[in-house]
Amino acid sequence: MSFDLLSVDKLCKSFGGVQAVNDLTFKIGNAEIVGLIGPNGSGKSTTVNALAGVFPVTSGVVSLNGTQIQSMPEHKRVEAGLARTFQTASIFPEFTVREQITLGCEVKLKRNPLITAFSLGQDTEEELLRDKKVEQILDLTGLSEISEQTVGTISAAAQRFTMIATALASSPDLLLLDEPAAGLVSQERDDLANLIRSMRNQGVSVLVIEHHMSLIMDVCDRIVVLNFGSKIAEGTPSEIKNNKAVIDAYLGETA
Repeated sequence: MSFDLLSVDKLCKSFGGVQAVNDLTFKIGNAEIVGLIGPNGSGKSTTVNALAGVFPVTSGVVSLNGTQIQSMPEHKRVEAGLARTFQTASIFPEFTVREQITLGCEVKLKRNPLITAFSLGQDTEEELLRDKKVEQILDLTGLSEISEQTVGTISAAAQRFTMIATALASSPDLLLLDEPAAGLVSQERDDLANLIRSMRNQGVSVLVIEHHMSLIMDVCDRIVVLNFGSKIAEGTPSEIKNNKAVIDAYLGETA
């Protein structure tokens, strides 16, 4: 039986009298890519924010590597192995790409992040390992050639890849990608798909929240479908593509 990296059990989130997520249950295994899809307002972003710790859950249990995290603050969830990206690029435009990614490593280090990020003082063994890790992430994400450019001067697509690279720098077991293909053209979406597969090959599980169905169907092992805050289907891409409830609620919109 596959070990469950993430277990979401009867997750509920309400805002006043509005039930944004209702009794949601699903699991993500090790080195697995899972898609989370649904119409606008179906509860996808609320789910991601609840998993990441932005919103406190109303009820339910969220476990990562067997440890309950639903009451942990955001930074503790990152330390526990959960990282996320945002729908809009979250960057420091004056930093170089390398510096931006280096800051992502600092959740695992004990020293002041600004000191270690800019290599002030004598390098320690820990910092040398960090620098090697940054190089590997630059190579994995295809950002090596622009590593010394400031983030504010690179393309929107490169900024999105930089944001993913920064999240990877925290050494997550699970990465939540919130609309990672927004604004990307076809070739860039292909590059993103290859990157997501590469992350899985390196043992990182990925939860992808995305409207581009071709990307979801291409990279995901399983897909969870939400509508009005509730799960209406879960299965392989083939099963979801042929599920009448999903077609009626969502896929029919883009058919």
